[in-house]
Amino acid sequence: MADATETKPEWVLKGELFLNCSCELFCPCVVSLGAHPPTEGHCHAWMAIAVDEGHYDGEDIGGLNIGLLVDIPGRMGEGNWKVAAYVDERASDAAYDGLLKIFSGAAGGTTGLFTMLVSEIIGAERAPVEIERDGRRRAITVGRKIQGEIEMIDGASPEHPVMITNSQYWMGPDIIAAQGTRSKLRAHGRVWDFGGKSAEICPIDWKGPGR
Repeated sequence: MADATETKPEWVLKGELFLNCSCELFCPCVVSLGAHPPTEGHCHAWMAIAVDEGHYDGEDIGGLNIGLLVDIPGRMGEGNWKVAAYVDERASDAAYDGLLKIFSGAAGGTTGLFTMLVSEIIGAERAPVEIERDGRRRAITVGRKIQGEIEMIDGASPEHPVMITNSQYWMGPDIIAAQGTRSKLRAHGRVWDFGGKSAEICPIDWKGPGR
């Protein structure tokens, strides 16, 4: 049995997370903090994480990309998530292991709640994860498994897209509303198409407990 006082490595991850999910309208999980059901009763999603800067236990993770398949059967806050992770093939062994610990919740800190929400890791592998961030457009390509593209939704002021600010959402306080354009996932027996569905973009600044 693990010692409750066992220290956890110090880690930091700064960058951007964007996703496309099966909700018809903007994801109700954002403002309800996972308590409201997704619009379709379940949440199927891909997530893309671009790490601009960061480290895990002294190992640099800056510049790496991660793609996630996320299958949630009901309310986000009720857990039972099934997740597959695709980690940038450029990652060192230490960076790969660290990123898997961060996204499984094992590293504690900001993502520590994943240990309660994720019931099964259905896959974890290195892959060529390509992420594009160009103006209002975001895209991720993981071979033929994830080919996702989203665009921000125009706001009343041309220079500012529609967004929610100062929220208590786990990803970060500021979430930009977006919509899937050409967005498909084919992996682990799932064949999903999120064209026209809800999407969001969020700057992230996550960190570990340092112990």
